[in-house]
Amino acid sequence: MWLKQLSIQHFRNYQELEIEFHPGLNIFLGQNAQGKTNILESIYFLALTRSHRTRNDKDLIYFESSDFKVSGLLQRETGPIPLEISLTPKGRITKVNHLKQAKLSDYIGHMNVVLFAPEDLQLIKGAPVGRRKFMDIELGQMKPIYLSDLSQYHHVLKQRNSYLKNSETIDATFLDVLDSQLASFGSRVIHHRLDFLQKLEAKAKEKHARLSNCKEDLRIQYLSTIFSEEVDDLEQQFLFLLEKNRQKDIYRKTTSIGPHRDDLVFFINDMNANFGSQGQHRSVVLSLKLAEIELMEELTREKPILLLDDVMSELDNDRQLQLLETISNSIQTFITTTTLDHLKDLPKELKIFSIQSGHIKTAP
Repeated sequence: MWLKQLSIQHFRNYQELEIEFHPGLNIFLGQNAQGKTNILESIYFLALTRSHRTRNDKDLIYFESSDFKVSGLLQRETGPIPLEISLTPKGRITKVNHLKQAKLSDYIGHMNVVLFAPEDLQLIKGAPVGRRKFMDIELGQMKPIYLSDLSQYHHVLKQRNSYLKNSETIDATFLDVLDSQLASFGSRVIHHRLDFLQKLEAKAKEKHARLSNCKEDLRIQYLSTIFSEEVDDLEQQFLFLLEKNRQKDIYRKTTSIGPHRDDLVFFINDMNANFGSQGQHRSVVLSLKLAEIELMEELTREKPILLLDDVMSELDNDRQLQLLETISNSIQTFITTTTLDHLKDLPKELKIFSIQSGHIKTAP
């Protein structure tokens, strides 16, 4: 798949912008704070209905405007698909083929993207919420049913936490009903994640071995408050642990176990990668991103779109070469950069956009 056209209205520092892209490599060139990443962010938003830089949609609205719209024409193997997201004072509207979509899971998955940004280098050492977000975003694109199960899980979790927090007396029967629903959706979420991580790990191992000249072995472990290898029935184990922790949850007025508290840990040669060098962290994250691309293509039968937000300068020659090999393998790629000096062996066919103060022109 590839994005042929993009239209932006009242998004970040762009009042209005229409742009046509190359099916291969597209480079946004300009100094910092000129609007390069804003265009990349709009592409990400069009795919996933969210920003990778802020949780507040109002941060995306152009100065003194009350709404914004991002739309694009996506070319897939099956034909062109118009996509559109609008944020108005009345709420958000998503459209596929000009038809409104009732649910998020009906929209996400039409346009698949893999983003590699500087903040991804914190995936290893950062907080668990970043690693859960990584799983949710990547898995949600490949498997829309995951988004549905995750949404249902968070809905019941919110109900349970609200009940624990606001009730003076606890009705055990009502809590049993909530626990049953939470265990049902939560066990599905964990099963989805375990299956995804098993497939991702197999591909990331191969990528990491190449990056390290076969000197390092990468392993990914899912740390769950529920799951253990000895447990056959995950849902029953979930129910058992909810019952076991009930008094603690009532006292603390929150739910102490479940996939909302789970985490990932990465190992290099059986050593926690958290204690590795910065170069090793870069290799792990790059291996994960390259594995994502391959896995997405395998599961969706379409190549995803690659977004590289100012990361090429963070990578040494060997890691750049790995990325550039992927770029040359017929995948549409968008790169933001302040200079072309560190980009070597680029494909001959590409499109360079020069950006200054929110104004864009195609470089000769």
